[in-house]
Amino acid sequence: MDSKIKTLNEKLAEARLGGGEKRIEKQHQKKKLTARERVHYLLDEGSFEEMGILVTHRTTDFGMDKEVYYGDGVVTGYGTINGRLVYIYAQDFTVFGGALSETHAEKICKVMDLAMKVGAPIIGLNDSGGARIQEGVKSLGGYADIFYRNVQASGVIPQISAVMGPCAGGAVYSPAMTDFIVMVEETSYMFVTGPNVVKTVTNEEVTSEELGGANTHASKSGVAHKISANDAACLDDIRALLEYLPQNNKETPKKLEFQLGDEVREVLSNIVPDNPNKPYDMHDVINGIIDDDSFYEIHKDYAENIIVGFARLGGRSVGIIANQPMFLAGVLGVKSSRKAARFTRFCDAFNIPLLVLVDVPGFLPGTDQEWSGIIMHGAKLLYALSEATVPRVTVITRKAYGGAYDVMNSKHIGADFNFAWPSAEIAVMGAKGASEIIFRREIAAADDPAAKLKEKETEYADKFANPYRAARRGFIDEVILPKDTRRKLLKAFAMLEKKEVVSPRKKHGNIPL
Repeated sequence: MDSKIKTLNEKLAEARLGGGEKRIEKQHQKKKLTARERVHYLLDEGSFEEMGILVTHRTTDFGMDKEVYYGDGVVTGYGTINGRLVYIYAQDFTVFGGALSETHAEKICKVMDLAMKVGAPIIGLNDSGGARIQEGVKSLGGYADIFYRNVQASGVIPQISAVMGPCAGGAVYSPAMTDFIVMVEETSYMFVTGPNVVKTVTNEEVTSEELGGANTHASKSGVAHKISANDAACLDDIRALLEYLPQNNKETPKKLEFQLGDEVREVLSNIVPDNPNKPYDMHDVINGIIDDDSFYEIHKDYAENIIVGFARLGGRSVGIIANQPMFLAGVLGVKSSRKAARFTRFCDAFNIPLLVLVDVPGFLPGTDQEWSGIIMHGAKLLYALSEATVPRVTVITRKAYGGAYDVMNSKHIGADFNFAWPSAEIAVMGAKGASEIIFRREIAAADDPAAKLKEKETEYADKFANPYRAARRGFIDEVILPKDTRRKLLKAFAMLEKKEVVSPRKKHGNIPL
């Protein structure tokens, strides 16, 4: 028996070395952790239980029978994060560059299947050169098996992807179908076709970092939801994100202990400027409402004219969508509509209430927006919020103009509670534009057209640029003092905690993709 135990221990020791000491050293030289180091850093100490550690590939072509590594380039298993069960896989770049084989894919699929059965988040740590070329179609089939499971798990369990090295070709589509992607600066990249192919086809000269690096995907494409400075920071970000999420779609996020006190926040009274055209930072409003230091922003550098993220409000996890007057006056555009729609659908799928903060002058005009499909992309946000059945509360801080008023969680599309500050302006358009249309003949006939326009602008603003007409119609439930916003929201979300909605029976809707 001793000899058999010795054999087992030798095999396990060999498996834990992955591709060997030299390749581990190379990984460290690139300022990257190994797959096992990442897993043990992310999970609670001593909680990881590995599965499939002795799996090997089945390929004998191209000399592969002479290169066999236990684990076959991916570490899989389960453990806990802050005491919560999670399933995990981490690709091992020291073994065949983390290339995916048939058995590598089978290991990933096994933990994904278990995560679905048990109802726990699945976390993928991606660091791979792509499909294992020596296996041909078998490796491609392995990718498709994973993609299928990503779709089946969508909206059932949270799926989080960390891209901590290369992720190219077909491999990018698994992270793309998960809920959140975190990338590491300087050491990770994602693209469908690499720089060499781009140069051959389009004659463009571009580096891997420029084409698909973390900053590119965080600011230009929106593929990355968050970027981290290094491997450890990336794993810390995942741990922090999970704190706002439930285990699955049948549960609600964990509520932290909270003691109600004096919830009046005087700081909120001095944020919105008297000049309606002067910008202010909506982050100040958010921080004045939520529990201290609890905001976890998503897509921070993408479509900055809208803010999305998670926060705590009275210990409850809530999703926040907020126009940002500091960028493009907070207008809705192609990118911001997509960004907010995606976030809305995630929150709705996982029972996270939504708080919408509104200061929107309308949709972004211009040929670029029209030709890029602002009609369809704007409709995505309208569809997502109309479809959402979680508690939904809106606060209009200043402008709510035109169709954007409807889209931003208005009473008309099913919002549960709609508050407005006294500074709110709810109208078809701004006073100046409206006056130029309504009173154009009077203005043209006046001795001083500019003075007449100013007079009519003031007349229109006094009549429509306020929240009271909407309040009289019941479109606004209450006009509140800014300092009372937190107190009102705490009560509203507590009241809505048991909200239930029975949706029409259907296979699924047809969101305008």
